[in-house]
Amino acid sequence: MSFMPDLHKVAVIGDRDSVLGFKALGFSVVYANEPAQAAQVINRLARERCAVIFVTERLAAGIPDTLERYKAALTPAIIPIPDSRGTTGLGMKKLSDNVEKAIGVNILRSEEGDT
Repeated sequence: MSFMPDLHKVAVIGDRDSVLGFKALGFSVVYANEPAQAAQVINRLARERCAVIFVTERLAAGIPDTLERYKAALTPAIIPIPDSRGTTGLGMKKLSDNVEKAIGVNILRSEEGDT
């Protein structure tokens, strides 16, 4: 039995309108409308050794403890994405924070200080 993640398993969690299109790309798609649902799905996918989980920003904003739990883990990589209503800026903020942590300076921040 291997304990390595299934590097080919990518999942997307969000409301139907936001994530349905990802099925065409071969991603596992799970519909969730509430943060608690999303947290349960993330925990299940992590146990199944899913490598990458995309979750809509609006759901991600409601589950900071779940995101923090997996932040230091190699897998799953949990990536907030905009939903069908647009971005909240959470995904870009997380990316910006990680870039700054990795290289010591935030090269993604604009001159006005926005990310």
